[in-house]
Amino acid sequence: MRGIFFEEDDARAAALALVRGGFEATVVRERLAGEDDDEDHPWAVVTDAPMIQLEMLVETYDGWLDLDEETPVEPLPLPDEPKKVKRPGT
Repeated sequence: MRGIFFEEDDARAAALALVRGGFEATVVRERLAGEDDDEDHPWAVVTDAPMIQLEMLVETYDGWLDLDEETPVEPLPLPDEPKKVKRPGT
């Protein structure tokens, strides 16, 4: 799970709070697609902390929460044959 912050100081403060709470947290530069200027990239805090703790820090420092969606989505079951609209024999 990652928390995204616009300022490096905010990301480092959030990571420090998580580490002091006994969790692992690393600060990395987040490269967004289509962003040309390297100075405009936000900072990401990658952690194993519970979502509620990271969510509180993200709200405090005006960032956003980026959930890792690694679980595959199961396709919906499809019918074996087309639906019959008319009654048989009519």
